[in-house]
Amino acid sequence: MYQQILAPLFGSLGWSALAAALPLLVLFALLGVARMTAWKASLIALAVALAVAVFVYPMPVDQALLSAVLGAAFGFFPILWIVINAIWIYQMTVTTGHFGVLQRSFSRVSGDRRIQAVIIAFCFGALLEALAGFGTPVAITTVMLLALGISPMTSAVVALVANTAPVAYGALASPLVTLASVTELPLDELGAMTGRQTPVLAVIVPMVLVGIIDGVRGVRETLPATLTCGITFAVAQFAAANYVSVPLTDIIAALLAAGATVLLLRVWTPRGAEPPATGGVDGRGEVLRAYAPYLIIIAVFVVAQLGPVADLLETVTLKFGWPGLDVRDAGGDALSLTEFKLNWLSSAGSLLLIAGLITIPVIGIRARDALGRYGATYRQLALPIVTVMAVLAIAYVMNTSGQTATLGTWMAATGGLFAFLSPILGWLGVAVTGSDTSSNSLFGALQVTAAEQAGIEPMLAAAANGSGGVLGKMISPQNLAIAAGAVGMAGREGDLFRRVLPFSLGFLLLMCVLVALQSTPVLSWMT
Repeated sequence: MYQQILAPLFGSLGWSALAAALPLLVLFALLGVARMTAWKASLIALAVALAVAVFVYPMPVDQALLSAVLGAAFGFFPILWIVINAIWIYQMTVTTGHFGVLQRSFSRVSGDRRIQAVIIAFCFGALLEALAGFGTPVAITTVMLLALGISPMTSAVVALVANTAPVAYGALASPLVTLASVTELPLDELGAMTGRQTPVLAVIVPMVLVGIIDGVRGVRETLPATLTCGITFAVAQFAAANYVSVPLTDIIAALLAAGATVLLLRVWTPRGAEPPATGGVDGRGEVLRAYAPYLIIIAVFVVAQLGPVADLLETVTLKFGWPGLDVRDAGGDALSLTEFKLNWLSSAGSLLLIAGLITIPVIGIRARDALGRYGATYRQLALPIVTVMAVLAIAYVMNTSGQTATLGTWMAATGGLFAFLSPILGWLGVAVTGSDTSSNSLFGALQVTAAEQAGIEPMLAAAANGSGGVLGKMISPQNLAIAAGAVGMAGREGDLFRRVLPFSLGFLLLMCVLVALQSTPVLSWMT
């Protein structure tokens, strides 16, 4: 058994926090400065995390290694299991030619590639985030953007940056459900508070996406469309989170934003854009089959959330403590992180697999070709699979040894400044784990405790953890590997990291200022 010690180095929380940050510093330095491939950088950072756990904390070697193995297992299931099956569905549509039909269908909405990118990356990506989360939107929208003729690097950057505002309500609000569980705060109130923070991002993101593709000129020329999309999404996200349904927030916002943008394009065209494509050889049946895989995905996920169906799927779920792993927190309580949940039928990845199997006869692909595409998907994602498993191993070693808790406790000791730093804690958690759900699980309770000590509204700090966390998504090595692998850029994660880091930090600063002002009379009316 190992019990965490939060200040193992000289009894100093500050020195211990510096040691705890070493795995992250090494990882980001290797990616951003040394330009090392992600799988190599993550394995080296894993070695550093293990060394800190064993020699600084000190965690028994067997417990450290077991936590790394558990993290790697979690990296494959459920996270990679989602991405693999999502990419497989896409690969089947490419093989049958239906993805080309889908591309031409988008061109009929608008002949402007910039507007198409906003609809795909922001609106459709938000819908996928709402239903599945855990990397699915990045995996699918990246390759869809590539099919529009956008370069692989730009496609990956756009998909990553777009996957921000919707993340807090992803996978039917799983991050907020987790946050409510660990903080014992009401889910509806947490969802409402988050709905007064992330919509600010939603207004800006579509303009930023166009800026990535076509610079300032593009932003100026498409402003009516990006403002329509962003403002509609923001208002819908706020209204749904506060007055309708927290789990359905992103579904409502994504559909309304896409609808409003399409309606605008009926009466307005960006300067310099080609007119929407008309005519063509694709019949309605072909277009319907092109959209069918995504309609099937939506239908499968909606059905799976129905009460009786959800209960039935969960009956075969296995939940068990990881063999040999026995870790307690600083207070002596057993860590829930040592449990592994094998919800092999109800997980998002398994639902995507079911959707893929239904898709096979619908799009008319032969079973042999579908199986061949499945094997090819594993080969395409070989290095990203190594990266994601290694990154999650790092996260679990840091979490179980106490390194993450040390960093969080050190930041929580900043008193009145904590309102500004609160989103940074969530950002850090997602940067490490790649998941807003995991970040809320790690730091949610800590945010509430620190807020109470600093005299800040606990609900505000808890929501800020998730709202700040969404901005760490784009720099998480896990998501970098998914985006790079999806467009055949495995090994260039460092280049991708440098491209998205300024956006991540810029949005994070905005969120920090917003939360800090919400904790004062200046913007307290928003809370």
